[in-house]
Amino acid sequence: MRFIAAVSMVAIMASCNQKNNPAAIGGIIAKSQQEAVSCGAVCKMPSRVLVINAAQHELVEPAVNKSNNAEMVLIPAGTFEMGTKAFEDSKPLHEVTVNSFWMDEHEVTNAQFEKFIKGTNYITIAERPLNPKDYPGVAADKLVPGSAVFTPPSHSVPLNDAMQWWTYVNAASWKHPKGPNSSIQKKQSEPVVQVCYQDAAAYAKWAGKRLPTEAEWEFAARGNQQHQQYYWGKELKPGGKWAANIFQGNFPDKNTLEDGYKEAAPVKSFPANAFGLYDMDGNVWEWCYDLYRPDYYTASPQNNPTGPKDSYDPEEPGLEKHVQRGGSFLCSDQYCIRYKAGSRGKGETNSAGNNLGFRCVKSI
Repeated sequence: MRFIAAVSMVAIMASCNQKNNPAAIGGIIAKSQQEAVSCGAVCKMPSRVLVINAAQHELVEPAVNKSNNAEMVLIPAGTFEMGTKAFEDSKPLHEVTVNSFWMDEHEVTNAQFEKFIKGTNYITIAERPLNPKDYPGVAADKLVPGSAVFTPPSHSVPLNDAMQWWTYVNAASWKHPKGPNSSIQKKQSEPVVQVCYQDAAAYAKWAGKRLPTEAEWEFAARGNQQHQQYYWGKELKPGGKWAANIFQGNFPDKNTLEDGYKEAAPVKSFPANAFGLYDMDGNVWEWCYDLYRPDYYTASPQNNPTGPKDSYDPEEPGLEKHVQRGGSFLCSDQYCIRYKAGSRGKGETNSAGNNLGFRCVKSI
């Protein structure tokens, strides 16, 4: 998929508005804007085209490795109430039934992803050259392979501009998550990051698996618990202990590290849920199979929903986006609360960041 340059947004927005009839979802858009600072619309990693503009190989078909099914948990079939009343794009609450499936007990790690790379010679999107035709008006010296990296300022900043803490870093990739001077050495058990949707889907295919639908993801994360504020229960700190890797302190400049981690934590650092799944809350956002629309729940089927046929985000109507779930180490009650049960995230298909990963599932 070609990236869409910011300078083309006006024309794209006009065509998308005609196609998707924003009047039908005007209420969602207006209320989402009101939610913005408290993590409604803005608590997302910016799309790749945005961070590139702010900063001014051939795809290898992976072979399927069907033996790579270790560390999966059986999730039994069930029915649950999906969504939350806390956010407009997570309404209405609706009953959903999913078939049983297998799910990775934790996020895909650097060690697991490295096996995939060595076995296929796959090159992630962040490592590939950028086509100047996709970015008209951007200086050629800015069009270098790389990705978005959380770069906290040294002082408090308004929370209505994510570009205050996101930077496009040359050579940032899965093996250099924060740029060329960083590495994954001694971090083999941490979740792989800097992977876009296409990268995650390629890994899943190689492993003989697939990405979870957001219905499967939420059902598994709830662990048969309904009407809880958090996936782990009703209290933010059960027993006085943090149950997930999120941000504590003054976002984005002062992380007090109360949970013990500044960035991604090794998988299994926090307790598993009732199904035996780790890090369904916090740590890194996780890609889901579904395309994103804020109005999808108004027409979602009850049995095994797989998302809408097309993507539409009123904030960036020209970009194809997929659902992300679970929040990350950057979520906090001060800014981003989309780690709470039933809430949704979203991301441009070819964008990545150092707080974004995935896990896989396998149908029975």
